[in-house]
Amino acid sequence: MWGSRAFLAGWLLLLLVQLLCLEAVPISIDKTKVKEPEKKPEEPPASVDTGLHYDRYLREVIDFLEKDQHFREKLHNTDMEDIKQGKLAKELDFVSHHVRTKLDELKRQEVNRLRTLIKAKQDLEGGNDIAVDHQALLKQFEYLNHMNPHTFEVEDLDRLIRSATKDLENYDKERHEEFKRYEMMKEHDRREHLKTLDDEERKKEEEHYEEMKKKHADHPKVNHPGSQNQLKEVWEEADGLDPEDFDPKTFFNLHDTNGDGFFDEQELEALFTKELEKIYDPTNEEDDMVEMEEERLRMREHVMNEVDSNKDRLVSLDEFLVATKKKEFLEPDSWETLEQNQAYTDDEMREFEEHLAQQEQDLNQKAFDLQKQRDELERQQEQLNAQKMELQQAVEHMERLKSQKVDPPPEVLEIPAVERHHPAPEGHDPALQEHHPVPEGHHPAPQGHDSAPQAPQDIPQEQHGQENQDQAQQGLPQTHDNIPPGHNIPPVQGQNQLP
Repeated sequence: MWGSRAFLAGWLLLLLVQLLCLEAVPISIDKTKVKEPEKKPEEPPASVDTGLHYDRYLREVIDFLEKDQHFREKLHNTDMEDIKQGKLAKELDFVSHHVRTKLDELKRQEVNRLRTLIKAKQDLEGGNDIAVDHQALLKQFEYLNHMNPHTFEVEDLDRLIRSATKDLENYDKERHEEFKRYEMMKEHDRREHLKTLDDEERKKEEEHYEEMKKKHADHPKVNHPGSQNQLKEVWEEADGLDPEDFDPKTFFNLHDTNGDGFFDEQELEALFTKELEKIYDPTNEEDDMVEMEEERLRMREHVMNEVDSNKDRLVSLDEFLVATKKKEFLEPDSWETLEQNQAYTDDEMREFEEHLAQQEQDLNQKAFDLQKQRDELERQQEQLNAQKMELQQAVEHMERLKSQKVDPPPEVLEIPAVERHHPAPEGHDPALQEHHPVPEGHHPAPQGHDSAPQAPQDIPQEQHGQENQDQAQQGLPQTHDNIPPGHNIPPVQGQNQLP
Protein backbone atom coordinates (compact mmCIF):
# COMPACT_ATOMS: atom_id res chain seq x y z
CA MET A 1 0.00 0.00 0.00
CA TRP A 2 2.19 2.78 -1.36
CA GLY A 3 0.19 5.85 -0.40
CA SER A 4 -0.80 4.94 3.14
CA ARG A 5 2.59 4.43 4.75
CA ALA A 6 3.08 7.94 6.07
CA PHE A 7 -0.49 8.23 7.22
CA LEU A 8 -0.30 5.01 9.17
CA ALA A 9 2.90 6.21 10.73
CA GLY A 10 1.22 9.03 12.48
CA TRP A 11 -1.23 11.17 10.59
CA LEU A 12 -4.26 10.20 8.58
CA LEU A 13 -4.19 13.31 6.43
CA LEU A 14 -0.78 12.52 5.05
CA LEU A 15 -2.14 9.46 3.33
CA LEU A 16 -4.75 11.55 1.57
CA VAL A 17 -2.11 13.69 -0.16
CA GLN A 18 0.28 10.88 -1.07
CA LEU A 19 0.00 9.46 -4.52
CA LEU A 20 2.52 7.32 -6.36
CA CYS A 21 5.78 7.26 -4.45
CA LEU A 22 9.21 7.77 -5.93
CA GLU A 23 11.85 5.16 -5.38
CA ALA A 24 13.79 5.80 -2.17
CA VAL A 25 17.49 6.63 -2.44
CA PRO A 26 19.65 4.23 -0.40
CA ILE A 27 21.16 6.35 2.36
CA SER A 28 24.10 4.00 2.96
CA ILE A 29 25.59 4.46 -0.52
CA ASP A 30 27.95 7.29 -1.46
CA LYS A 31 26.63 8.10 -4.94
CA THR A 32 29.84 10.05 -5.72
CA LYS A 33 31.96 6.92 -5.32
CA VAL A 34 29.71 4.00 -6.10
CA LYS A 35 28.01 3.40 -9.40
CA GLU A 36 24.29 3.04 -9.08
CA PRO A 37 23.11 -0.52 -9.72
CA GLU A 38 20.49 -1.24 -12.29
CA LYS A 39 17.07 -0.27 -11.02
CA LYS A 40 14.76 -3.11 -10.12
CA PRO A 41 11.13 -2.99 -9.09
CA GLU A 42 10.78 -2.94 -5.32
CA GLU A 43 8.06 -4.10 -3.03
CA PRO A 44 6.00 -1.39 -1.32
CA PRO A 45 7.26 -0.51 2.15
CA ALA A 46 5.63 -2.40 4.96
CA SER A 47 2.75 -0.54 6.50
CA VAL A 48 3.35 0.81 9.96
CA ASP A 49 0.97 0.04 12.77
CA THR A 50 -0.55 3.24 14.09
CA GLY A 51 -1.20 1.68 17.48
CA LEU A 52 -4.93 2.33 17.15
CA HIS A 53 -7.26 -0.52 18.03
CA TYR A 54 -8.93 -0.13 14.64
CA ASP A 55 -5.61 0.05 12.75
CA ARG A 56 -6.35 -2.88 10.42
CA TYR A 57 -9.76 -1.50 9.45
CA LEU A 58 -8.21 1.91 8.82
CA ARG A 59 -5.45 0.54 6.59
CA GLU A 60 -7.83 -1.62 4.56
CA VAL A 61 -10.25 1.25 3.92
CA ILE A 62 -7.46 3.56 2.78
CA ASP A 63 -5.96 0.83 0.61
CA PHE A 64 -9.18 0.38 -1.38
CA LEU A 65 -9.89 4.11 -1.64
CA GLU A 66 -6.49 4.58 -3.27
CA LYS A 67 -7.46 2.11 -5.97
CA ASP A 68 -10.24 4.38 -7.23
CA GLN A 69 -9.01 6.77 -9.93
CA HIS A 70 -11.63 9.45 -9.24
CA PHE A 71 -10.80 9.54 -5.55
CA ARG A 72 -7.07 9.78 -6.25
CA GLU A 73 -7.57 12.68 -8.62
CA LYS A 74 -9.55 14.60 -6.01
CA LEU A 75 -6.62 14.29 -3.64
CA HIS A 76 -4.51 16.51 -5.90
CA ASN A 77 -6.86 19.47 -5.53
CA THR A 78 -8.06 19.08 -1.95
CA ASP A 79 -6.68 21.32 0.76
CA MET A 80 -5.83 19.72 4.08
CA GLU A 81 -8.19 22.04 5.89
CA ASP A 82 -10.99 20.87 3.60
CA ILE A 83 -10.08 17.28 4.41
CA LYS A 84 -10.35 18.07 8.11
CA GLN A 85 -13.79 19.56 7.54
CA GLY A 86 -14.99 16.39 5.80
CA LYS A 87 -15.27 17.74 2.24
CA LEU A 88 -13.19 14.92 0.82
CA ALA A 89 -15.50 12.34 2.40
CA LYS A 90 -18.30 13.51 0.13
CA GLU A 91 -16.36 12.24 -2.88
CA LEU A 92 -17.13 8.72 -1.70
CA ASP A 93 -20.41 8.91 -3.61
CA PHE A 94 -18.45 8.95 -6.88
CA VAL A 95 -16.11 6.00 -6.37
CA SER A 96 -16.60 2.83 -8.39
CA HIS A 97 -19.18 0.21 -7.49
CA HIS A 98 -16.47 -2.38 -6.92
CA VAL A 99 -14.72 -0.20 -4.33
CA ARG A 100 -17.99 0.64 -2.58
CA THR A 101 -18.91 -3.03 -2.41
CA LYS A 102 -15.57 -3.87 -0.87
CA LEU A 103 -15.89 -1.03 1.64
CA ASP A 104 -19.33 -2.36 2.64
CA GLU A 105 -17.79 -5.75 3.25
CA LEU A 106 -14.96 -4.27 5.34
CA LYS A 107 -17.44 -2.40 7.51
CA ARG A 108 -19.55 -5.50 8.14
CA GLN A 109 -16.42 -7.41 9.14
CA GLU A 110 -15.40 -4.61 11.51
CA VAL A 111 -18.85 -4.48 13.13
CA ASN A 112 -18.79 -8.24 13.64
CA ARG A 113 -15.30 -7.96 15.17
CA LEU A 114 -16.51 -5.32 17.62
CA ARG A 115 -19.54 -7.41 18.55
CA THR A 116 -17.28 -10.38 19.21
CA LEU A 117 -15.07 -8.22 21.44
CA ILE A 118 -18.11 -6.93 23.33
CA LYS A 119 -19.41 -10.47 23.88
CA ALA A 120 -15.99 -11.68 25.03
CA LYS A 121 -15.74 -8.81 27.51
CA GLN A 122 -19.24 -9.58 28.77
CA ASP A 123 -18.29 -13.23 29.31
CA LEU A 124 -15.14 -12.29 31.22
CA GLU A 125 -17.17 -10.05 33.52
CA GLY A 126 -19.51 -12.92 34.33
CA GLY A 127 -22.53 -11.71 32.41
CA ASN A 128 -23.23 -14.85 30.40
CA ASP A 129 -26.93 -14.78 31.27
CA ILE A 130 -27.38 -11.07 30.56
CA ALA A 131 -28.65 -9.99 27.15
CA VAL A 132 -26.11 -7.81 25.33
CA ASP A 133 -27.35 -4.59 23.72
CA HIS A 134 -24.81 -4.38 20.88
CA GLN A 135 -26.32 -1.20 19.44
CA ALA A 136 -25.84 0.67 22.71
CA LEU A 137 -22.32 -0.64 23.24
CA LEU A 138 -21.25 0.13 19.68
CA LYS A 139 -21.79 3.84 20.38
CA GLN A 140 -18.40 3.96 22.10
CA PHE A 141 -16.69 3.31 18.77
CA GLU A 142 -16.91 6.69 17.12
CA TYR A 143 -14.96 5.82 13.97
CA LEU A 144 -17.97 4.19 12.29
CA ASN A 145 -21.71 4.70 12.06
CA HIS A 146 -23.12 1.89 14.18
CA MET A 147 -26.72 2.67 13.22
CA ASN A 148 -26.00 1.33 9.74
CA PRO A 149 -23.84 -1.79 10.16
CA HIS A 150 -24.25 -2.97 6.57
CA THR A 151 -22.96 -0.29 4.18
CA PHE A 152 -20.01 2.10 4.15
CA GLU A 153 -21.31 5.62 3.63
CA VAL A 154 -19.94 9.18 3.52
CA GLU A 155 -20.50 9.51 7.25
CA ASP A 156 -18.31 6.47 7.87
CA LEU A 157 -15.36 7.97 5.99
CA ASP A 158 -15.84 11.31 7.74
CA ARG A 159 -15.98 9.59 11.14
CA LEU A 160 -12.89 7.56 10.33
CA ILE A 161 -10.87 10.66 9.37
CA ARG A 162 -11.95 12.64 12.41
CA SER A 163 -11.45 9.80 14.88
CA ALA A 164 -8.03 8.84 13.54
CA THR A 165 -6.94 12.48 13.62
CA LYS A 166 -8.01 12.91 17.25
CA ASP A 167 -6.70 9.55 18.42
CA LEU A 168 -3.30 10.00 16.80
CA GLU A 169 -2.95 13.42 18.38
CA ASN A 170 -3.37 11.79 21.80
CA TYR A 171 -1.21 8.79 20.94
CA ASP A 172 2.12 10.42 21.86
CA LYS A 173 0.74 11.60 25.18
CA GLU A 174 -0.40 8.09 26.01
CA ARG A 175 3.01 6.72 25.07
CA HIS A 176 4.68 9.13 27.49
CA GLU A 177 2.35 8.12 30.29
CA GLU A 178 2.98 4.46 29.57
CA PHE A 179 6.74 5.03 29.69
CA LYS A 180 6.42 6.90 32.98
CA ARG A 181 4.57 3.95 34.51
CA TYR A 182 7.25 1.64 33.16
CA GLU A 183 10.03 3.65 34.80
CA MET A 184 8.23 3.88 38.14
CA MET A 185 7.50 0.17 38.16
CA LYS A 186 11.14 -0.56 37.43
CA GLU A 187 12.21 1.61 40.36
CA HIS A 188 9.55 0.05 42.59
CA ASP A 189 10.76 -3.45 41.78
CA ARG A 190 14.34 -2.41 42.53
CA ARG A 191 13.33 -1.07 45.94
CA GLU A 192 11.32 -4.17 46.75
CA HIS A 193 14.28 -6.34 45.78
CA LEU A 194 16.55 -4.40 48.15
CA LYS A 195 14.17 -5.17 51.03
CA THR A 196 14.81 -8.88 50.57
CA LEU A 197 18.60 -8.50 50.97
CA ASP A 198 20.72 -8.31 54.07
CA ASP A 199 22.88 -5.26 54.76
CA GLU A 200 25.96 -6.51 52.95
CA GLU A 201 24.09 -7.67 49.84
CA ARG A 202 22.06 -4.45 49.79
CA LYS A 203 25.24 -2.38 49.84
CA LYS A 204 26.70 -4.35 46.92
CA GLU A 205 23.46 -3.98 44.96
CA GLU A 206 23.40 -0.21 45.51
CA GLU A 207 27.01 0.13 44.40
CA HIS A 208 26.30 -1.90 41.25
CA TYR A 209 23.26 0.26 40.48
CA GLU A 210 25.26 3.50 40.74
CA GLU A 211 28.03 2.03 38.62
CA MET A 212 25.56 1.15 35.84
CA LYS A 213 24.12 4.69 35.92
CA LYS A 214 27.55 6.23 35.52
CA LYS A 215 28.47 3.84 32.75
CA HIS A 216 25.28 4.64 30.84
CA ALA A 217 25.88 8.38 31.16
CA ASP A 218 29.41 8.04 29.80
CA HIS A 219 28.76 8.41 26.09
CA PRO A 220 29.77 10.80 23.26
CA LYS A 221 28.06 14.15 23.02
CA VAL A 222 24.58 13.99 21.59
CA ASN A 223 23.78 16.61 18.99
CA HIS A 224 20.66 18.69 19.23
CA PRO A 225 17.98 16.87 17.15
CA GLY A 226 17.32 18.63 13.84
CA SER A 227 20.32 20.93 14.16
CA GLN A 228 22.92 21.50 11.47
CA ASN A 229 25.52 19.45 13.35
CA GLN A 230 23.15 16.52 13.74
CA LEU A 231 22.10 16.50 10.08
CA LYS A 232 25.68 16.94 8.84
CA GLU A 233 26.66 13.86 10.84
CA VAL A 234 23.95 11.86 9.06
CA TRP A 235 25.06 13.34 5.74
CA GLU A 236 28.63 12.18 6.35
CA GLU A 237 28.20 8.82 8.14
CA ALA A 238 24.96 7.52 6.65
CA ASP A 239 25.01 9.10 3.20
CA GLY A 240 28.77 8.94 2.76
CA LEU A 241 29.00 12.54 1.57
CA ASP A 242 31.47 15.31 2.37
CA PRO A 243 30.13 17.46 5.26
CA GLU A 244 31.52 20.55 3.52
CA ASP A 245 29.09 19.89 0.66
CA PHE A 246 26.03 19.74 2.92
CA ASP A 247 22.95 21.03 1.17
CA PRO A 248 19.57 21.11 3.02
CA LYS A 249 17.47 20.59 -0.11
CA THR A 250 19.55 17.63 -1.26
CA PHE A 251 19.46 16.20 2.25
CA PHE A 252 15.66 16.47 2.31
CA ASN A 253 15.30 14.67 -1.02
CA LEU A 254 17.69 11.94 0.10
CA HIS A 255 15.69 11.15 3.23
CA ASP A 256 12.20 11.67 1.90
CA THR A 257 12.25 7.93 1.30
CA ASN A 258 8.78 7.68 -0.22
CA GLY A 259 9.22 10.81 -2.34
CA ASP A 260 5.96 12.44 -1.32
CA GLY A 261 7.51 15.84 -0.56
CA PHE A 262 7.10 15.52 3.23
CA PHE A 263 8.99 14.21 6.20
CA ASP A 264 6.55 12.08 8.14
CA GLU A 265 7.16 11.01 11.72
CA GLN A 266 8.92 7.78 10.84
CA GLU A 267 11.21 9.44 8.34
CA LEU A 268 12.16 11.98 10.98
CA GLU A 269 12.80 9.34 13.63
CA ALA A 270 15.09 7.51 11.21
CA LEU A 271 17.35 10.58 11.21
CA PHE A 272 18.02 10.16 14.93
CA THR A 273 19.35 6.61 14.76
CA LYS A 274 23.00 7.69 14.78
CA GLU A 275 22.45 9.90 17.82
CA LEU A 276 20.66 7.14 19.70
CA GLU A 277 23.44 4.67 18.97
CA LYS A 278 25.76 6.94 20.93
CA ILE A 279 23.68 6.37 24.07
CA TYR A 280 22.18 2.90 23.75
CA ASP A 281 23.65 -0.48 22.92
CA PRO A 282 21.37 -3.54 23.22
CA THR A 283 24.34 -5.65 24.34
CA ASN A 284 25.06 -3.46 27.38
CA GLU A 285 23.47 -4.23 30.72
CA GLU A 286 23.15 -0.57 31.60
CA ASP A 287 21.20 0.37 28.45
CA ASP A 288 17.43 -0.05 28.33
CA MET A 289 15.95 -0.28 24.83
CA VAL A 290 12.57 0.90 26.09
CA GLU A 291 14.26 4.11 27.15
CA MET A 292 15.86 4.37 23.72
CA GLU A 293 12.44 4.43 22.03
CA GLU A 294 11.27 7.08 24.46
CA GLU A 295 14.33 9.15 23.60
CA ARG A 296 13.54 8.76 19.92
CA LEU A 297 10.00 9.98 20.55
CA ARG A 298 11.29 13.02 22.47
CA MET A 299 13.63 13.95 19.61
CA ARG A 300 10.91 13.67 16.99
CA GLU A 301 8.45 15.73 19.02
CA HIS A 302 11.07 18.43 19.51
CA VAL A 303 11.77 18.72 15.78
CA MET A 304 8.06 18.77 14.96
CA ASN A 305 7.51 21.59 17.42
CA GLU A 306 10.40 23.54 15.93
CA VAL A 307 9.79 22.94 12.21
CA ASP A 308 6.14 21.96 11.64
CA SER A 309 4.69 25.44 11.40
CA ASN A 310 1.16 24.48 10.35
CA LYS A 311 0.95 21.64 12.92
CA ASP A 312 -0.19 19.00 10.46
CA ARG A 313 2.38 16.53 11.84
CA LEU A 314 4.28 16.70 8.56
CA VAL A 315 7.40 18.61 7.56
CA SER A 316 7.25 19.95 4.03
CA LEU A 317 10.31 20.94 2.03
CA ASP A 318 9.49 24.62 2.49
CA GLU A 319 9.14 24.24 6.26
CA PHE A 320 12.43 22.37 6.38
CA LEU A 321 14.31 25.01 4.37
CA VAL A 322 12.92 27.80 6.54
CA ALA A 323 14.05 25.95 9.70
CA THR A 324 17.63 25.59 8.40
CA LYS A 325 17.97 29.36 8.38
CA LYS A 326 17.02 29.83 12.03
CA LYS A 327 19.49 30.43 14.83
CA GLU A 328 18.33 27.26 16.60
CA PHE A 329 19.49 25.25 13.60
CA LEU A 330 22.89 26.90 13.34
CA GLU A 331 23.67 27.42 17.05
CA PRO A 332 21.51 25.03 19.04
CA ASP A 333 21.53 24.48 22.77
CA SER A 334 22.86 21.21 24.17
CA TRP A 335 20.43 18.32 24.23
CA GLU A 336 19.50 16.85 27.61
CA THR A 337 18.95 13.11 27.45
CA LEU A 338 16.64 11.02 29.59
CA GLU A 339 19.17 10.39 32.35
CA GLN A 340 19.27 14.16 32.81
CA ASN A 341 15.46 14.43 32.82
CA GLN A 342 13.83 11.90 35.09
CA ALA A 343 10.49 10.78 33.72
CA TYR A 344 8.66 11.18 37.06
CA THR A 345 8.75 13.32 40.17
CA ASP A 346 9.12 12.15 43.77
CA ASP A 347 5.45 12.92 44.42
CA GLU A 348 4.38 10.88 41.40
CA MET A 349 6.52 7.99 42.59
CA ARG A 350 4.98 8.15 46.07
CA GLU A 351 1.44 8.22 44.64
CA PHE A 352 2.32 5.33 42.34
CA GLU A 353 3.54 3.18 45.22
CA GLU A 354 0.49 4.08 47.30
CA HIS A 355 -1.68 3.04 44.38
CA LEU A 356 0.19 -0.25 44.08
CA ALA A 357 -0.21 -0.85 47.82
CA GLN A 358 -3.95 -0.21 47.56
CA GLN A 359 -4.21 -2.53 44.58
CA GLU A 360 -2.36 -5.23 46.50
CA GLN A 361 -4.67 -4.75 49.48
CA ASP A 362 -7.73 -5.00 47.25
CA LEU A 363 -6.40 -8.12 45.60
CA ASN A 364 -5.66 -9.70 48.97
CA GLN A 365 -9.19 -8.89 50.15
CA LYS A 366 -10.64 -10.41 46.99
CA ALA A 367 -8.47 -13.49 47.48
CA PHE A 368 -9.66 -13.75 51.10
CA ASP A 369 -13.30 -13.42 50.08
CA LEU A 370 -12.86 -16.00 47.35
CA GLN A 371 -11.25 -18.38 49.85
CA LYS A 372 -14.17 -17.90 52.22
CA GLN A 373 -16.60 -18.64 49.42
CA ARG A 374 -14.60 -21.71 48.52
CA ASP A 375 -14.61 -22.95 52.12
CA GLU A 376 -18.35 -22.38 52.37
CA LEU A 377 -18.95 -24.23 49.12
CA GLU A 378 -16.80 -27.11 50.33
CA ARG A 379 -18.77 -27.22 53.61
CA GLN A 380 -22.05 -27.28 51.74
CA GLN A 381 -20.69 -29.98 49.49
CA GLU A 382 -19.75 -32.07 52.50
CA GLN A 383 -23.27 -31.68 53.88
CA LEU A 384 -24.75 -32.72 50.57
CA ASN A 385 -22.44 -35.71 50.43
CA ALA A 386 -23.46 -36.72 53.99
CA GLN A 387 -27.15 -36.40 53.15
CA LYS A 388 -26.60 -38.39 50.01
CA MET A 389 -24.85 -41.11 52.02
CA GLU A 390 -27.67 -41.26 54.59
CA LEU A 391 -30.25 -41.50 51.85
CA GLN A 392 -28.30 -44.26 50.15
CA GLN A 393 -27.99 -46.18 53.42
CA ALA A 394 -31.74 -45.85 54.06
CA VAL A 395 -32.51 -47.16 50.58
CA GLU A 396 -30.14 -50.10 51.08
CA HIS A 397 -31.74 -50.90 54.46
CA MET A 398 -35.23 -50.91 52.94
CA GLU A 399 -34.00 -53.18 50.16
CA ARG A 400 -32.58 -55.62 52.74
CA LEU A 401 -35.84 -55.67 54.68
CA LYS A 402 -37.77 -56.27 51.52
CA SER A 403 -35.51 -59.17 50.49
CA GLN A 404 -35.69 -60.76 54.01
CA LYS A 405 -39.54 -60.65 54.34
CA VAL A 406 -41.20 -64.19 54.61
CA ASP A 407 -44.70 -64.79 53.22
CA PRO A 408 -47.27 -66.14 55.84
CA PRO A 409 -48.55 -69.80 55.58
CA PRO A 410 -51.63 -70.39 53.40
CA GLU A 411 -53.87 -71.42 56.35
CA VAL A 412 -53.30 -68.09 58.03
CA LEU A 413 -54.75 -66.39 55.02
CA GLU A 414 -57.99 -68.60 55.16
CA ILE A 415 -60.00 -66.79 57.86
CA PRO A 416 -63.44 -68.37 58.77
CA ALA A 417 -66.46 -66.30 57.90
CA VAL A 418 -67.54 -66.02 61.54
CA GLU A 419 -64.15 -64.62 62.47
CA ARG A 420 -64.27 -62.21 59.61
CA HIS A 421 -67.64 -60.80 60.75
CA HIS A 422 -67.59 -61.51 64.52
CA PRO A 423 -64.12 -61.50 66.00
CA ALA A 424 -63.80 -63.17 69.42
CA PRO A 425 -63.40 -60.99 72.47
CA GLU A 426 -59.86 -60.30 73.53
CA GLY A 427 -58.52 -63.06 75.77
CA HIS A 428 -61.31 -65.51 74.95
CA ASP A 429 -60.40 -69.04 73.87
CA PRO A 430 -63.18 -70.75 71.86
CA ALA A 431 -61.84 -74.18 72.78
CA LEU A 432 -62.82 -73.66 76.42
CA GLN A 433 -66.48 -73.68 75.38
CA GLU A 434 -66.24 -77.30 74.26
CA HIS A 435 -64.67 -78.61 77.50
CA HIS A 436 -66.52 -76.66 80.20
CA PRO A 437 -70.23 -77.32 80.86
CA VAL A 438 -72.69 -74.51 80.67
CA PRO A 439 -74.37 -73.75 84.03
CA GLU A 440 -77.98 -74.86 84.49
CA GLY A 441 -80.53 -72.48 83.16
CA HIS A 442 -78.08 -70.83 80.82
CA HIS A 443 -77.97 -71.19 77.13
CA PRO A 444 -74.76 -70.76 75.18
CA ALA A 445 -74.46 -67.43 73.46
CA PRO A 446 -73.11 -67.21 69.95
CA GLN A 447 -69.44 -66.28 69.80
CA GLY A 448 -68.65 -62.69 69.25
CA HIS A 449 -72.16 -61.40 70.24
CA ASP A 450 -73.35 -59.42 73.24
CA SER A 451 -76.07 -60.98 75.46
CA ALA A 452 -78.62 -58.53 74.17
CA PRO A 453 -80.07 -59.48 70.81
CA GLN A 454 -79.48 -57.16 67.90
CA ALA A 455 -82.27 -55.57 66.01
CA PRO A 456 -83.27 -57.56 62.97
CA GLN A 457 -82.85 -54.59 60.69
CA ASP A 458 -79.14 -54.29 61.52
CA ILE A 459 -78.26 -57.34 59.41
CA PRO A 460 -80.08 -58.26 56.22
CA GLN A 461 -82.08 -61.46 56.53
CA GLU A 462 -80.59 -63.09 53.46
CA GLN A 463 -77.06 -62.36 54.54
CA HIS A 464 -77.76 -63.59 58.06
CA GLY A 465 -79.29 -66.82 56.87
CA GLN A 466 -76.35 -67.50 54.66
CA GLU A 467 -74.00 -66.97 57.57
CA ASN A 468 -75.98 -69.44 59.72
CA GLN A 469 -75.84 -71.99 56.96
CA ASP A 470 -72.10 -71.57 56.65
CA GLN A 471 -71.67 -71.90 60.41
CA ALA A 472 -73.81 -75.06 60.51
CA GLN A 473 -71.70 -76.64 57.81
CA GLN A 474 -68.56 -75.84 59.75
CA GLY A 475 -69.95 -77.21 63.07
CA LEU A 476 -70.17 -73.78 64.64
CA PRO A 477 -73.15 -72.37 66.57
CA GLN A 478 -75.58 -70.46 64.42
CA THR A 479 -76.66 -66.96 65.15
CA HIS A 480 -80.38 -66.22 65.48
CA ASP A 481 -80.61 -62.54 65.94
CA ASN A 482 -84.04 -62.56 64.34
CA ILE A 483 -85.59 -64.83 67.05
CA PRO A 484 -87.81 -62.86 69.38
CA PRO A 485 -86.86 -62.60 73.06
CA GLY A 486 -88.01 -65.49 75.32
CA HIS A 487 -87.58 -68.24 72.70
CA ASN A 488 -84.97 -70.88 73.22
CA ILE A 489 -82.43 -71.62 70.68
CA PRO A 490 -82.16 -75.32 69.88
CA PRO A 491 -78.70 -76.67 70.54
CA VAL A 492 -76.43 -77.45 67.65
CA GLN A 493 -75.98 -81.06 66.91
CA GLY A 494 -72.83 -82.45 68.47
CA GLN A 495 -72.57 -79.69 71.03
CA ASN A 496 -72.37 -80.55 74.69
CA GLN A 497 -75.86 -80.54 76.30
CA LEU A 498 -76.88 -80.07 79.89
CA PRO A 499 -78.13 -83.15 81.80
